[in-house]
Amino acid sequence: MAARSTPGSLIPTERIVQGIIEVRGRKVMLSSDLAALYGVSTKAFNQAVKRNAERFPADFMFQLTKDEAQALRSQSVTSNGRPGRGGMRYRPYAFSEHGAVMAASVLNSPRAVEVSVFIVRAFVRLSRITADQRQLALKLAELEGTVAAHDKALRAVIARLKEMIKPTASGKKPIGFGP
Repeated sequence: MAARSTPGSLIPTERIVQGIIEVRGRKVMLSSDLAALYGVSTKAFNQAVKRNAERFPADFMFQLTKDEAQALRSQSVTSNGRPGRGGMRYRPYAFSEHGAVMAASVLNSPRAVEVSVFIVRAFVRLSRITADQRQLALKLAELEGTVAAHDKALRAVIARLKEMIKPTASGKKPIGFGP
């Protein structure tokens, strides 16, 4: 009997999370990254998606603009994309979490179904991390406000104390024992 892969042994969630990028304010994965995860060529992946275009509305998938594709190329070390030299020759497609899962259904292979579960988990994990970061930013802003208020109050106390220890300017002798 062959050993069955455990959820963590197929694809580490961290690997999938690294493939999730933000484009147009949305968390997406590129067609080439999804194809690699699903174990098919990018060409075969894109053909399967095009054959089932009605399953991929704009909130599931969109094609990057020329500027977006160029920006992605400049962020990573890739070839210049000239034919025969490797690199991207076409503008890649970007898939939301729902689009990535839908892609598994059009590929219709056991690996695609299994990988789609990991992709959903990676998107959920990334959403939790983003939410945690937002909460942390809010708490930090609240703390900064509190510190600023305390700083203002401390400055007022120090100013008042300085006034209290200033020598009197009236020329009268101070009350009490002196040196």
